[in-house]
Order: sequence, then structure tokens, then C-alpha cells
Amino acid sequence: MHNNENSYITSSKRLFITIALNFLVTLTEIVGGIISGSLALISDAMHNFSDGVAVIITYIALRLSKKPKTIKYTFGLKRAEIIAAILNASTLIIISFFLIKEAIERLYTPSKISGDLMLVVAIIGLLANVVGTLLLKKDSKANINIRAAYFHLLSDVFSSIAVIIGAIFIIYYEIYWIDPVLTILISLYILRETYKIVKESIDILMMSNPEEIDLHEIKDIVEKIPGVNNIHHIHLWKLNDVEKHFEAHIEVEDMIISKTTEIQNKIELELKKRYNINHLTLQFECGKCEEKKIL
Repeated sequence: MHNNENSYITSSKRLFITIALNFLVTLTEIVGGIISGSLALISDAMHNFSDGVAVIITYIALRLSKKPKTIKYTFGLKRAEIIAAILNASTLIIISFFLIKEAIERLYTPSKISGDLMLVVAIIGLLANVVGTLLLKKDSKANINIRAAYFHLLSDVFSSIAVIIGAIFIIYYEIYWIDPVLTILISLYILRETYKIVKESIDILMMSNPEEIDLHEIKDIVEKIPGVNNIHHIHLWKLNDVEKHFEAHIEVEDMIISKTTEIQNKIELELKKRYNINHLTLQFECGKCEEKKIL
């Protein structure tokens, strides 16, 4: 079995465990939040519920991305993961704005909260969220879809810690306004992190040039290869957060066609080594294009 297949199976198992943990914590925190009267606990429950849904979407997208290419979908369904990342992040943004609104209202009309119950339930939530975060941490580095789900869980870790601190203040000092304040702070943190995911995902869908790659630098590198007169009509984009695709017209000297294979191999080697570009389509020509601009 190939390493990619092993990684896929491992990721799937971790996602299933994470889904079960999230829905268990959601049920616990909703009941605990209603009984204790804690908005922060209910907000944490809503985050956990959205996390569970997010991980389900992540799993479905992961399965779709492994589907083989077809005549209709010649790239396969790899961008399902990017769409899932946007859905996950956008859902969390909406929930965060809703909780900020509820917290502001609670600031004006604070109510008594059972700190003891709030503390116990928050600790249970923290433990479950830490386990889920650790399960997805490794895969989140290589997959934007899993990274979106990972940030869902990571945000809940901070959320649970904040709720625990709030519960302690409520138990010992009866400072009930800390509950909505913590809700606002948690939501603002989540908004900041999810914005990054949405921006990166939209850049991929819009086929933007990866920020870390300079096309002018590529032009200089390619045109230094013997036999290449000019590179123009360049297009560079990401199919997903891993695959980088590159296409361009290469004007060569008036030579026999067999030389173009050697030139292509050199270009592929340079771009793979320097920028990890793993899919190239090159059109070789000799004096065909009138305009030889980079774009």
C-alpha cells in the first residue's frame, strides 16, 4: 500500500474519532449551559457542534478528492477540499458574529450563573477538544481542508480554557459579566484565524499566483537555460493547497525538435527544485507569438 493511501486511511480514522468526541461534548455543554445559565458554555457547545459538522464536511471532501479523474472532471474532484474549507470557515464566522451579538446583550442584562457546573462541563470539553486537536494537528500541516477543521478544534481549546477561567472567577468572586466578555474575546480570536483560511481558499479558487513565487524570477531562471530565447504567456496556479500547476510558451532557437525534450526536463527540474511546482504544460515554438510578454 502506498504512503498516500496509508495517510488517507489514518486521516479518516482520526476524523471519525474527532466527530464522535465533538458531538459528545456538544450534548454535554448544551445541557450544562442551560442548567448553569452560562452563555459562554452554550457558545462553546455551538462551536463544538459546528466543529462536528465541519469534520464531517472535511471527511466527505477528503473522500471526493480521492475520486479518479473522469472525462467530465479531468482534474478529479480535488477542489472539493477547498470548497469544504470555505464552508467550514464561513460557518464559524457567522456563528462568531451571532455570539458577539448575544454576549453584548448579556452584558447589559447579566444573570446569575452556576460556576461549579460550568467549571466541570468546561473541563470535560477541554479534554475532548485537546484530544481532537492532537489527532488532526499532523495532517493539518499538509491539507488546507483538515487545517480548517483543525482550527475549529483549536479555537474550542482556547474557548474551553477561557470558560474554565470564567467559571473560577464566578465561583470565587461572583463576577458574572466575565461570561459574555470571554465569549466576545473567543469569537474575535476565531474571526482572525478563519479569515486567513477563507483568504487562502478564495485565492486558490480564483487561480491566483501563489504569493511566495515571483514570475519574473521564473522568467530569469528559464531564459538562462541554453536554447531558450524567451518564456511568455505564463500561467501559475494551485489546484489545491498541494498541487501547483504551471503553463507557458517557450520560444526556442531554430533547432531540431528532439532538443525541446532536454530543455523541458531542465525547466521541470529547476521549477520543481526551487518552487515545488509539480505539473507543467509547456508549448514550444519558434517565432510564432508576436507579443512575448510575461502574461
